[in-house]
Amino acid sequence: MARIRPQVGKWYKDTETEQLFEVVAVDDGSDSVEVQLIDGELCQYDMESWRQLSLETVEEPEDWRNAFELSDDDYRFLDDTMVPENWNNPLSEIESDIVNGLLDEY
Repeated sequence: MARIRPQVGKWYKDTETEQLFEVVAVDDGSDSVEVQLIDGELCQYDMESWRQLSLETVEEPEDWRNAFELSDDDYRFLDDTMVPENWNNPLSEIESDIVNGLLDEY
């Protein structure tokens, strides 16, 4: 029986099925836990079912990104803000209603 409280971002192993998963959401209002299996599939447990699981906490698997076909290069600039070299003010792309001093009415 699981006496482990679900925590978002933590990885767990169901010792009966050997399935690895990460908790991605805990909804206290509906008493449910949403998990993402290592293959990318999403599952949801109610708290009663969660408590009946035979779980242990585990470290994040090294190969968890394989199911999503992501590489280390995909995460290189994850925290960096990327700005295009030819950045223009987005407001300059909006056409004015006034053209050559005349109001363009529809």
